[in-house]
Amino acid sequence: MAKAFGRAESSRYIQSIPAALEKKVLRGAAKAAADVIADEVKDRTNSDVVRAGIITQTKTEIGRITVRVTVKKGWAYSLALWAEYGTSPHFISVDPSARDGKSIRRINDQVKEGSLVIGNRFVGASVRHPGAQDAPLFRPSLDIKRGEAITAAQGYINTRLAREGLGGPDVPEDS
Repeated sequence: MAKAFGRAESSRYIQSIPAALEKKVLRGAAKAAADVIADEVKDRTNSDVVRAGIITQTKTEIGRITVRVTVKKGWAYSLALWAEYGTSPHFISVDPSARDGKSIRRINDQVKEGSLVIGNRFVGASVRHPGAQDAPLFRPSLDIKRGEAITAAQGYINTRLAREGLGGPDVPEDS
């Protein structure tokens, strides 16, 4: 009778494949897809500050991988939010507690930044900002590049599996 050796080792290896796939391959595939979306967001924005702040983040939990295309916290994040959703009309003024009894003109002469001067012209103690029209970046990018992102993720998976010698039969990618 024939004897089989390595049954326990083979069983452990087969059971470890899903965890290895999740940790290494699927997270990388999610990142590859997110990079396609992030590139489209960068192309759609007209702000160099927002463009420089766009990042992708991946997170792995048990049985779940999430990926986010977002903007770094700070000024770039604020600009991206205002672009994505627009702003309502609002007033801009110097906080009275920051005036120290000075007039707005005196503050403008001293500070030169952050006070109410537009185009080198004093505009007064307050300004009514008309608001800004929304110019969505993220959702349209996802809608436009969804198919390309899926293709990038599949390409990443195929490459990683082939590198490990786990690729199946050659099947054209467009099928």
